[in-house]
Amino acid sequence: MSAQRETVVLVHGLYVHGLWMRLLEYWLEQSGYHTMNYSYPSMTRSPAENADDLQVLLDRLDTPVVHFLAHSMGGLVVRYLFHNYPKQRPGRVVTMGTPHQGSYAAKVMHSSGLGGCVGRGLEGGLLGDAPAWTSPNHLGSIAGTLNVGFGLLFPGMPEPSDGMIAVVETQLPGMTDHICLPVSHMQMLVDPAAVTQACAFFATSRFHHPRHAQRDDKVIN
Repeated sequence: MSAQRETVVLVHGLYVHGLWMRLLEYWLEQSGYHTMNYSYPSMTRSPAENADDLQVLLDRLDTPVVHFLAHSMGGLVVRYLFHNYPKQRPGRVVTMGTPHQGSYAAKVMHSSGLGGCVGRGLEGGLLGDAPAWTSPNHLGSIAGTLNVGFGLLFPGMPEPSDGMIAVVETQLPGMTDHICLPVSHMQMLVDPAAVTQACAFFATSRFHHPRHAQRDDKVIN
């Protein structure tokens, strides 16, 4: 189907607002997609509760194909969405810097008694306990390898990482494709290569892997 008949739902991550996804939204619109930028309280509601709220908005959406572009914890919200509401429309999911295996930084904060800094975002997902991905909708995961960010405060984080989330944490059993980009965690939100890769996945279920690089596109079981 043409992009004009497809909608991309943008889902931001922890601590921020949908405005942080606005540049990605603009680029997607320039590529021909309709967009819906979902903004939600990331600390006062759990990922599962935010997924419930997102489903209400999706029920009002009049489009045959719905893709998702989710950053960081937003990818966990989408996982709860597909787990709790499995009858989703055709479309593909791209997560960027999402800690599918749990977040080392969040685990350290939790064990140190600093879980309050994350709020209810810790309830299912950031500690590695998000629902399994069993949806027929294809999911592609983008990871960053530029180690610049808040994660530097947590020695021992697995490398490579995007400065907040380790590459290994972005891998998910059942995903269709995975790619690493030389960007930091927040840089993904303003990097043209990230949205170009997302659009490639929306169209083909594959990222554009450089010919000289070894492809990491196997379904992980």
